[in-house]
Amino acid sequence: MFWKKLKIGHHFEKPEPQNTVLTIDSIRQILANMDDAEIIERRTNNDQMVMLLYIRTLIDQERLNESVMEPLLHCDLEEINECIATTKVSRIVTMEEGQQKLLTGSILLYEPMKNQWWAALLPNPLTRAIETSETETIMFGPKDSFSEQIDQNVTMIRRRLPSTSLKSERFSVGSVSKTEVVMMYLEGVTNPEFISIARSKLSTIDFDVFLDSSHVAAFMEDHYHSIFPQFQQSDRPDLCAFTLSMGKITFLVANTPFALTAPITFFHLFQSPEDYINRWLVASFLRLLRYVSYVLSLILVPIYVALATHHYQMLPMQVLFVLLESRTKLPFTPFWEAFLMLITLEIIKEASLRMPTKSGQVLGVIGGIVVGQASVEAGFASKILIILVGVTAIASFLVPNYLVTKSNTLLQFAFLFLANYIGMLGIVFGIIVILVHLNSITSLKQPYFAPLAHLYWRDWLDLFIRGPFHWMKERPEYLHTLQKWRTSQRRK
Repeated sequence: MFWKKLKIGHHFEKPEPQNTVLTIDSIRQILANMDDAEIIERRTNNDQMVMLLYIRTLIDQERLNESVMEPLLHCDLEEINECIATTKVSRIVTMEEGQQKLLTGSILLYEPMKNQWWAALLPNPLTRAIETSETETIMFGPKDSFSEQIDQNVTMIRRRLPSTSLKSERFSVGSVSKTEVVMMYLEGVTNPEFISIARSKLSTIDFDVFLDSSHVAAFMEDHYHSIFPQFQQSDRPDLCAFTLSMGKITFLVANTPFALTAPITFFHLFQSPEDYINRWLVASFLRLLRYVSYVLSLILVPIYVALATHHYQMLPMQVLFVLLESRTKLPFTPFWEAFLMLITLEIIKEASLRMPTKSGQVLGVIGGIVVGQASVEAGFASKILIILVGVTAIASFLVPNYLVTKSNTLLQFAFLFLANYIGMLGIVFGIIVILVHLNSITSLKQPYFAPLAHLYWRDWLDLFIRGPFHWMKERPEYLHTLQKWRTSQRRK
């Protein structure tokens, strides 16, 4: 009974859409207590009264004077919509249309004599300049990055892919935020099944506010409990254009510079735009280095705990003497020693991110050196562990995807617990669990662990290594694109 009462108490009725007829009294009621809302009256040259209603902070006031006020004062025409010097003028009838137009940067014009409403779009062009990407910096290659203006972001992609096959569909998500999402794909290349799935997921999102693309991704992911991201976030237009040409889908979200790309695999999170700029041998070496660094960042410290706790007999005698010497005066077990140092490292990393840029860099350097040195001198950690923690911290930053770097921390602590209780067997068990999990999840219903499972041999040219472009004339097999070949001769 209690459960039923609780359930009834949390029941809210979904508000009905307001499709009532737009009137001046109803719009006045909506604009009440909004200090940036304005209602003014003007008379045209032929003595026709017009009321203008708008939210001052959402419109371009210079264009209001140039395109609406001045033309209206000198207008002799009967229809006021023909007087306005802007092309985006539309007639509106319902209350819902009026609210939507007001909140998206339009002014409403009301003719009392004819009882007609018009909406003229004059949005405030509040934006910032195109800047260099701060999250995906590269030495060579394009330097521009997305901004918070969604139409500007669409333009940056269209300039790179000037093709009529590049399609864009606009959606609105968030019952309160009304956030615009633009889905882009190459018609004739992208698998129609992916487009249908993405369209269905976007259309069925039911939430009130979306302030970032990661919020949209959380509602579109197939496995939202997984620690691994199933959408790739990027603020680089060149990377989005490249993935579109491969047959993937890009989602641009209004008011955020980060676009989403899907479907992806686990291995895409280790690829950098510089992989396709460097010589293929150099790019392959750097990509392999990222994989090795990722594994080291996960299991290097847990291996130390497993060896020092359960398998010290496996160490060579010289290494064992060094380890014993460094741990002679320590009051903690290897597990607590490693746990405390990793927690301290995470505190320093988080503090560095939250502080201003210059202070954060200083804090990172001073924190790492001073805390590490002081821990050794105070007898709280061994020198060997300090070295391993330092290598782990640096190795974790080699992964280009920031979300994967953050997920490393949680996995590292899981490995640490397993290593403490069952030694190397626990680390092997943890690796198996992660591999099974990666094989079980999907991105837009496509296998996340491809091209390993499912096995696509051809895609291995761009997996652990980055093969020469002359060998990569086919699009990835796991994407099942409509056009297999990327060369014009083969397509014929």
